[in-house]
Amino acid sequence: MSIPETMQAILLTGYGGLDRLKVVDDHPVPVPGEGEVLIEVGAAGVNNTDINTRTGWYAQSVTGGTGEGAADGYGYVDTGKSSWSGAALTFPRIQGADVCGRIVATGSKADEGRIGERVLVQSMQPQEPDENGLAILTFGADFDGGFAEYAVAKSDMTLSVESPLSDVELASFPCAYSTAENMLERIGLGEGETVLITGASGGVGSAAVQLAKRRGAQVIAVASRAKHDFVAGLGADRLVDRGDDLLETVGEMAVDVVVDLVAGAQWPSLIACLRRGGRYVSAGAIGGPICELDLRTLYLHDLTLAGSTYQPRSVFENLVGYIERGEIRPVVSKVYGFSQVAEAQTDFIEKHYPGKLVMVPDRLAEGAGS
Repeated sequence: MSIPETMQAILLTGYGGLDRLKVVDDHPVPVPGEGEVLIEVGAAGVNNTDINTRTGWYAQSVTGGTGEGAADGYGYVDTGKSSWSGAALTFPRIQGADVCGRIVATGSKADEGRIGERVLVQSMQPQEPDENGLAILTFGADFDGGFAEYAVAKSDMTLSVESPLSDVELASFPCAYSTAENMLERIGLGEGETVLITGASGGVGSAAVQLAKRRGAQVIAVASRAKHDFVAGLGADRLVDRGDDLLETVGEMAVDVVVDLVAGAQWPSLIACLRRGGRYVSAGAIGGPICELDLRTLYLHDLTLAGSTYQPRSVFENLVGYIERGEIRPVVSKVYGFSQVAEAQTDFIEKHYPGKLVMVPDRLAEGAGS
């Protein structure tokens, strides 16, 4: 096929508000390097990390919830830890941690036979450990991602997928579902255990509900009451309103595992809900990252607290297998053209819709659904 010289892309031009997102139609199409493939993007999902990276929320000087500066930014430029990997960004950056598309070209030392494959790109890409220990790079943050008509990715981080699902549906999986699966794997959720999942109507939370049920767990899901029917449809066994007192509704020492994406003011109650020997895992803090812990509860109750960012390659490989076998399903609420990125991120920030929001190049927007 003929590959154009320029493409539509969404450029993040610096840290800050929605005005830092610039949609252009004349950005150079990237050229795949050694061991890389060029992907014609069919669809790209919207994630918290796109917004958190734009606002510089990963910097430790930010102590508020992820929504507080999401529209206007935090009013400063941070050059330190501003991505999942801890690296500073360079601008302009093409974001987009999720991408589904087809390989249309290969660089040197990449298999030309892969041209034509329909693929998903691993969002959180494991690297060899460095002097600080575990190391990752993030697609769409540490290097350009999927918010463009074409994207370059490492061939070994690009997995073929055979599925009747649309590109839009498949693009809802990579970041959110791999994050959720990694949390469950990290904390060892097992069959018959009771798990409490916060933020259960969001992208990662709704994925965690499905993936926990896949493992045979009993799921208590926390979400706004207006979204309870949606979460129940994913398989949750019990629903709790996010405004309820958790100790009254769930109970003290009532669950084996907490899968937390919210943190914030409710965090001590989450810990109190854990049985002796219980386990807690976090991969988000949309309610605020600064929490209070009584260490006596930690050691007297033999609790395990875990963070979850680094993903072994097996997590994404397993996820693609679940997709191909139909063991999990996509939950896409709305589709936007690239030129609607400000609207898409505003809807995401304001939590108008459950599940996932997905964007497509403008030329594909008509007929992509909404």
